[in-house]
Amino acid sequence: MTTAVAPAPAPAATRLWTPSRVLVTRSAAERPHGRRVIDRLETAGVSDIELLTGDRLPNLRGDGDRAAFMAAKQTLAVVVPPASKRKLQPIPPSADWRFDLAEGCPAHCQYCYLAGSLTGPPITRVWADLDEALADLEPYVGHGAITSGTAERGMEGTTFEASCYTDPLALEHLTGGMATAITYFGTHDWPGPVQLRATTKFDDVAGLLDLPHNGRTRLRFSVNAASVDRRFEGATAKVPARIAALSAVAAAGYPVGLTIAPIMPVEGWREEYGQLLDDVAAVLPAGTDLTVECITHRFTPNSKATLTEWYPRTKLEMDEELRTTKRGKFGAVKHVYPKDTMTELRGWFTGAIAERLPEARLLYWT
Repeated sequence: MTTAVAPAPAPAATRLWTPSRVLVTRSAAERPHGRRVIDRLETAGVSDIELLTGDRLPNLRGDGDRAAFMAAKQTLAVVVPPASKRKLQPIPPSADWRFDLAEGCPAHCQYCYLAGSLTGPPITRVWADLDEALADLEPYVGHGAITSGTAERGMEGTTFEASCYTDPLALEHLTGGMATAITYFGTHDWPGPVQLRATTKFDDVAGLLDLPHNGRTRLRFSVNAASVDRRFEGATAKVPARIAALSAVAAAGYPVGLTIAPIMPVEGWREEYGQLLDDVAAVLPAGTDLTVECITHRFTPNSKATLTEWYPRTKLEMDEELRTTKRGKFGAVKHVYPKDTMTELRGWFTGAIAERLPEARLLYWT
């Protein structure tokens, strides 16, 4: 599969993040990608860029109040991650391997998945060793267990998930990291079939349309019911803008995807999610390679505590009495919807996707 010759232009991005403070460690500034990021930050008009004399970030924890939280969310750090971060880990059910470009996100989703996963103040860290990290991926090809070699998803090849702990498109205008990774995946002589995967709540895709992706990157757009988007997904591109961006990258020959998440049985949910699927169907180019991933809302004790601290006025339902408690093999607690609710949701989504998006492949439900 090759890039379309003349993809349709992407709509103008509806939201671009500009950090109020940037910290760059010494080792990051020495890396080629780190220097590229600094150049892009300066071009974007970021005035507060501090080049540190060492590799330790200053204390950013603050005193735990709302002002400290907001300051952290407006801070970008460009760093070289510890070597342990470059030993890739499986990331079921999405992909064979987790391949991070960054950690943290500037958006304000009140159900934020990162709240229970990342520790410390919620700054966004961009990894400056991207060139070296890309060069280290070859030994992982053909050795995954989620897609590579499986009957259900083997046609995807060895998959690398770039959006486990960040939203790379939210940062793309500042880093160029996705473009670099897409070009590498599309042009490198791999020892087997591969796919780079990323999901986003943003719409700044104009710089990606003409890249030599060679069909080896699947761009997925996280979408939701209109009321969920309106109430809980702050500082993101709104869902109609994400759908327009999906249409543009599909027209450019990319495999694309919908990540419908987190699914919530809000009032009128059938009508709202039905309209969402209809809106997607209306703009997909003929022959689009489309996947769908469905993820219901869930929370942990730790994520609830963090989210209610970050967003004390949230109306997000996180009532343990209304949920079923699940425990992982190491005792981790997770609160999910009761079995009857999950069965109803899954039955409806499975049927609605098959009816409204008949060419789509539903990868998983969780």
